[in-house]
Amino acid sequence: MTIMGYNQSQGDHTLFINHSKLGVVTTLLVYVDDIIVTRNDLKEREALRCQLTNEFEIKDLGKLKYFLRIEVAYSKRAIFISQHKYMLDLLKETGKLACKPVEMPIEQNHLTTEASEDEAVDKGMH
Repeated sequence: MTIMGYNQSQGDHTLFINHSKLGVVTTLLVYVDDIIVTRNDLKEREALRCQLTNEFEIKDLGKLKYFLRIEVAYSKRAIFISQHKYMLDLLKETGKLACKPVEMPIEQNHLTTEASEDEAVDKGMH
């Protein structure tokens, strides 16, 4: 991906980001044999898919719905992520499905902001 002009994130080495001169932002997240691609231009996203098809054997699964135990839902104004299914599966697996819920120490409906540049991460083993 670096050969194709992408910068590898120092905070997450499986994340690659490209900012074009035309303002198109592309992110790729690689996990084993899965790739998530986001891009703010549909025509450019299709061009990237063709380019990736030339390099790799890929299958486009459409909009992301579930990845690494995270559910993804879409509305016209936002994208929602949750681990509801994963938590239900864990509760069922541990026999705790009938337990009473408690409040969580996290603000509900928390809105994130654009992150600043990632800090460098030591890639070596300790």
